[in-house]
Amino acid sequence: MAKAQTKAKEDSLATYRAKRDFALTAEPSGASHPASGNGFVVQKHAASRLHYDFRIELDGVLVSWAVTRGPSVNPDDKRLAVRTEDHPLDYARFEGTIPKGQYGGGTVMVWDNGTWESIPGKDPRETLPEGHLHFILHGRRMQGEWILFRLKPRGKEKGENWILRKVNDGFAGGSDDLIGTHLTSVDSGRTMEEIAAGKSVPMRKATTTGQPAETRKPARKTKSAAGKPPAFQPVQLAALVDHVPTGNAWLHELKYDGYRTLLAIGGGEGRAYTRSGLDWSDRFSRLIADAVALDVESALIDGEAVIVLPDGRTSFQALQAALKDDPGKIDYFAFDLLELNGEDLTQRPLVERKELLSALIGKGAGHLRYSDHIVGRGEQLFDSFCGAGLEGVISKRADARYSGSRSGSWVKTKCIRRQEFVIVGWLPSDKQRGFRSLLLGVNEHGRLRYAGKVGTGFTGDEMERLMEIMAPLEQTSPTVEAPRAAVRGAHWVKPRLVAEIAFMEFTDEGVLRHSSYLGLREDKKPEAVVLEVEAPVAVAAAPKKGSGIKVSNRDRVIFPEGKLTKGELADYYEAVAEIMLPWTGSRPISLVRCPQGRDKKCFFQKHDAGSFGDDVKQVAILEKDGHEESYLFVDMPAGLLTCVQMGTIEFHGWGARIEDVEKADRLVFDLDPDESLKFKDVVSAAFHLQDVLGQMGLATFPMVTGGKGVHVIAPLTPTAEWPQVKDFAHRFATALAQAEPERFTAALAKAKRTGRIFIDYLRNQRGATAVMPYSARSRPFAPIAVPLTWDELKDLDTPAHWHIGDAAEMVKRARSKNLAHWGRADQVLPDL
Repeated sequence: MAKAQTKAKEDSLATYRAKRDFALTAEPSGASHPASGNGFVVQKHAASRLHYDFRIELDGVLVSWAVTRGPSVNPDDKRLAVRTEDHPLDYARFEGTIPKGQYGGGTVMVWDNGTWESIPGKDPRETLPEGHLHFILHGRRMQGEWILFRLKPRGKEKGENWILRKVNDGFAGGSDDLIGTHLTSVDSGRTMEEIAAGKSVPMRKATTTGQPAETRKPARKTKSAAGKPPAFQPVQLAALVDHVPTGNAWLHELKYDGYRTLLAIGGGEGRAYTRSGLDWSDRFSRLIADAVALDVESALIDGEAVIVLPDGRTSFQALQAALKDDPGKIDYFAFDLLELNGEDLTQRPLVERKELLSALIGKGAGHLRYSDHIVGRGEQLFDSFCGAGLEGVISKRADARYSGSRSGSWVKTKCIRRQEFVIVGWLPSDKQRGFRSLLLGVNEHGRLRYAGKVGTGFTGDEMERLMEIMAPLEQTSPTVEAPRAAVRGAHWVKPRLVAEIAFMEFTDEGVLRHSSYLGLREDKKPEAVVLEVEAPVAVAAAPKKGSGIKVSNRDRVIFPEGKLTKGELADYYEAVAEIMLPWTGSRPISLVRCPQGRDKKCFFQKHDAGSFGDDVKQVAILEKDGHEESYLFVDMPAGLLTCVQMGTIEFHGWGARIEDVEKADRLVFDLDPDESLKFKDVVSAAFHLQDVLGQMGLATFPMVTGGKGVHVIAPLTPTAEWPQVKDFAHRFATALAQAEPERFTAALAKAKRTGRIFIDYLRNQRGATAVMPYSARSRPFAPIAVPLTWDELKDLDTPAHWHIGDAAEMVKRARSKNLAHWGRADQVLPDL
């Protein structure tokens, strides 16, 4: 038997060797390699056609299949796998370029590897000749139970066609979860483009962990090290209310005084993100090291980075000092778990998420702590916290999903009034150095309003540091209008700094009383600083009862085709608010308003002076000529509905959030076809962009706009500023148009678009907007913009397939496994 197996091995490797000239190709000849017995590898292979070579070690060779569309973790997907010649074991480590003219000429990436085991009772040596394999993978990307089975040959077919399919287990997911988001080598971290160019190290900053070398753990090829750090996703925010909600439907936690932080871990690596998506891994490397040590494949944890004082209080001031001098003292209180081992948990009730989080963190792991809670008795807890000098209480609906927006299912009640203010200047001290007080402002109705001053809470070192920071920002003209007597002798500064201030109350003039400086807020930009106003808890904390916005003229026909009304449009936005706000909320928006209906006069609106009321907010943004303009933004369902009440149909948003409007969090390529083209031409073009951007290491996601075209969206960790983003988008579109001039154009003139698809790259510049996911469109029959998987796009026949009557389907789709990770990827702008 052993001799027969050896002969079969040599025969199969003879076939492999006969197809290759090893004087020309760097592929291994298979001279020798020690067998480990149960290894597997998947190699992404851009030959004449892109495919994925799936290989398992069996009897001294790699039994191989070419999976034409790549593996999918969706159990409904049956991926064709063409059996190829066996490969030598040392081929599992091959990554590089096979020369043109050689068999399989093209680029090869080690896309996944690990170990495999057969299902008990399913001996692969017996089942493989019979035409089926049933096995479990322990890879970095492919995990869980899988099946391979052979199809009956058709006609004179000589080759073997098999089907690779995922079994429905805890590792099942969406069609795009694997090949759509994993675009780099598990060994070198390189993209296909970098491998083809012969680059020895990855160029993408997103592959760094932000951990010092001594704390970074290597990715082990075991179950606990599989996967990669999950991408950032928008955090859930709490609305300020006038008192703690009552009843056992709510659980209550301590409100911490620190930096809101998402910890993402997986594959032996980790990231730390601020609430706006900025990568602060370098600042919280110690926390990342502790999180990476958890017994978990991957996780996305929500919590707060803090310094705990000896009396048990957390202190933002102490945290600021620790970040400068001793970051190893920083602790992390985890209060939510958004993803675990590749499974999206955001649709589960909060109590279930916290149970899983408690099991993960236990009684503590290094500097990680579990944030406990009580159910009910919130008012007593609030009184005890206030008596102990703590900041306040966060109350959360126990049955609520994680919405990634300010939905009302989380509310906060503060013992001490405090919030961020913009530093607009200082009053000089009568001493030799330092200042007497800082002058403060807050954004209101699209401009900075004077909010008073703060003269206490500074140490000598902090006062000196602030003077050094403010000196380069000094300007001669007043930053805000203020009473002359209050600001006599002021030194004004450009509004670039944000400070956390505690205070007793506001005067009738809106000026702070009894204020105290707590520290600078480096995680928040001046544009995002607006006044927090307490809302009645009965309104803010009752999301299931609606937004509370009364919509007038509900019977007015807005869409003559189908006689769809303003009330139906409002009902649609009410229903999808929770899934729309993570994308639309907290970013500058432009509205398409059609007060009399879509067939009457419509207009864009992006500025406001307060006519929309308190539920639609304004953010002041510096224009090119140096003056500030107020831009609209919303962050709660009531804001969306107020816009609809004011005649809004469409919502378009910037490619950046209000926390940092200068850094893009996505690329958008709008494929705009000439009228002579069919939608299938646009779909084909979108897949081409997916492939080209994927070669550069960018995961992309499609969205039909409800108009004529398709948006191809690449999410970004917000590090690149607008000039760099615009330049990349322009050069990419131009290069694509030059490569296929009969198919694409990057020309703005419509006369040059005949028979071609315009790659609209202009969405990727400061101030430009793109239609938001789930926005209705002011077109016949009220179509909507809908996020899709790439598999769904392949079979779609129109970009306006869904309309405002499909709200329930949109919510169900958004909560499905297939779309759980839509629009999320840990990646930065590549070189071009």
